[in-house]
This record gives sequence, C-alpha cells and structure tokens, in this order.
Amino acid sequence: MGWFWAEQEQKPTPRVGPRPSPNHPMSGSPPPSCPMHKSAPSDIPRNLRSSGGNAASDNDISPLNLMFSNLPQSRVPGQKNHLPTERETSSIPRGDSGLWEYPSPQQMYNAMRRKGYDDTPEDAVESMVAVHNFLNEGAWGEIVGWERRFGGGVLSALLDASEGDEVAERVGEREREGFPRLVRFQGKSREMTPKARMFQVLGRIYPEKFGGPPPFDRHDWYVLRQGGMEVRYVIDYYSAPPEPTGEPVFYLDVRPAVDRPSAILERVMVWGEDLWERASGADVRRAAAEKARRESS
Repeated sequence: MGWFWAEQEQKPTPRVGPRPSPNHPMSGSPPPSCPMHKSAPSDIPRNLRSSGGNAASDNDISPLNLMFSNLPQSRVPGQKNHLPTERETSSIPRGDSGLWEYPSPQQMYNAMRRKGYDDTPEDAVESMVAVHNFLNEGAWGEIVGWERRFGGGVLSALLDASEGDEVAERVGEREREGFPRLVRFQGKSREMTPKARMFQVLGRIYPEKFGGPPPFDRHDWYVLRQGGMEVRYVIDYYSAPPEPTGEPVFYLDVRPAVDRPSAILERVMVWGEDLWERASGADVRRAAAEKARRESS
C-alpha cells in the first residue's frame, strides 16, 4: 500500500458493508508475496533500500507521498516478464489540479525492487496493482462520504437535517468546484492507531466479539476542503476471511484524525447514528437487503 501513486486489467469485484467495528469491507486480495502483507517501513524514507543495498536519499523522495519521485518505466536487471507501462487515472482530485495517477505495473515492480522486495513474482504484479488501486478508490469513497456531510463544518452538518434542498446544493457546489481534494498522504504501517490498538486489547478480552488480526497497513491522507482548510484522515486496512465464493475481503476503517476539536464532534455524531442503527436493527435489515441483492445479481 505504501507505494500508492507515483505522481499525478483486471480488477477485483468490489463489495462494501460494515465490519463489526471499523467501516467497510471490500473484496479482492493481494497475493501472499505482496508487500501489503509485510511490515515494510514504507513511511520511513531513510530506511528504504534498493536491491543493491543503497539507502534512498532524501532527494529521491516526493514530499507528497514519501515515495520515490522518479519511478522509471524501464525493466530492471534480471526481469524476465514484460509488465505494462500504462498508468490508470484515479477518481481522486489532486490538491493543485487534475487527478492523481496510479503507478503502472512496471513502476510498481521497480518500486518494490528498490525497496528490497526481490522475491516478488513478476506475474503477480498486475493483480497487485489492481487491488492496490481498488482499495484506494474505496478509501477515497469513504472520505468523500465524510466530506459530503462535514465539508462545510460541524455547525452546517447540525443544521442540515432541517434544510433539505439547500444541503444538496451546498454539497453539489463543493463537488463541482473539485472538493474535497487529496493534497498528500503517508504510509505508516509501523504506527498502529490508538483505535487499532484498542481493538487488539479488546480482542484478547472478548475474542468472540473483537478478535482478529491487526491492520496490515495504515495511511494518513491530508484532504483540502473548500475554503482552504486542510484536514487529516486516518485509514486502517484489515483483511478478513474470504467469501464462500473464494473472494478475499478487506475492511477499511476510515475516519477523521482526532487532531482538531471539530473532528471529535464529527466522529461522535457518526458514532451516535451508528449506535442508533444497531439498536433499531436498521443495520441488520440493510445487510440482509445487500445480501439478497448480491445473491440475485
């Protein structure tokens, strides 16, 4: 996950719905050899190593994503298979203008080799790229959901219930102007969030309810709102048992970072609504409807 975009197929089928505690699961899996499954220090540029053992210099690192600024499209020494060089454009607006672009399979492979993952199967890279892109699109979709509600501020969100069409117009105006926008991001796979640590502790006490593996990755995304305010979102990436059909499942826990008072209110408001949905059984009815929809499609 740490290599994300460089600068600017065959995809797993998406599925979205709630984890017992964090947010939304998505089908699709990286192969076992994918560095997503390893605790690589992708967020610590000084520790990144090339296959030759040389540390990446600070000049090689982009400040937007703490990744290599220059990911070539050429084959690396010893590469046997051809890898596509076409890059997919994301749906995610950049902080300046345009959309972010994902790395091509060749760039992804080059990045992994520079990080020291010399055992990565060349024939698995295209599926890694597809899952990588798919998960990040899902994460952005979650952020957009938060921003549609809170992009105008907490007070605006509190008043929204009584304003109807005016709310839709405000949200539409923000989106027409290209907000929210992703300014930059950081991979922090070695820094477990307080919430993830809490669930690990609860999992030891109540394994039936909270048990499960820790997140296999973490990202911090910095998002620009209309008006110039920059807010940080935290994303925990979880894996889960596969579907009966064999499709693996991921869970994304996406929420505003608690580094500003309004973020606390945003999370409390959403938590309260989720609690009411569970108490009223609305979440069960929605899950049943989603299951019926999938089975009929």
